[in-house]
Amino acid sequence: MHIVAGTANNLSTSAFSAMAHYRYRVFVEKLGWKLANDGITELDQFDRADTLYVMARERDARLRGVARLLPTDRPYLLSDVFADLLDGHPPPRSAKVWELSRFAVIDLDASDTATQEPGEAPGRALALLDVVMRLAAFSGADELITVSPLGVERILRRAGIVAHRMGRPVCLNQLLVYACRIEIEPSMRSRSCLQPVL
Repeated sequence: MHIVAGTANNLSTSAFSAMAHYRYRVFVEKLGWKLANDGITELDQFDRADTLYVMARERDARLRGVARLLPTDRPYLLSDVFADLLDGHPPPRSAKVWELSRFAVIDLDASDTATQEPGEAPGRALALLDVVMRLAAFSGADELITVSPLGVERILRRAGIVAHRMGRPVCLNQLLVYACRIEIEPSMRSRSCLQPVL
């Protein structure tokens, strides 16, 4: 996978549009989430000029994954939309705590996901998560927070990623989700660990 990372201010118009369209196809069309959209792209109030995006794509520029990063000292999804997942605890507010949202690794061109090698999808997701963690660390983060399906907890644990629940799992749209903190290792703060294609 080739990695593209940047904000709306420094991503090309075509790259930003492709990311927004991919999100629409994944979250609105495939997963059926009730999100604001224009029938082509999916963007919300947290897609600002300073929002950091990460995209994984093939050599032919087809997207295979996306992620969104926001420092929690500004408005963000968990605080403003999913605060109930925190069991009454105050949401983090720190330039050293970043939120990961709109994370997806799906090959939308695959005709049959059953043809994938066992473990291929989780492997690609963990590879993108590793890049996201390195980029967040380089940007000053000590940890990530995110809202995820409960099944992700087991995947993180098996991968040796240290994560902690921030509250009890809650059923949303027939899916158990939870808020969690993901620790970022100090070794991920080296610039040489990340070489994004801009």
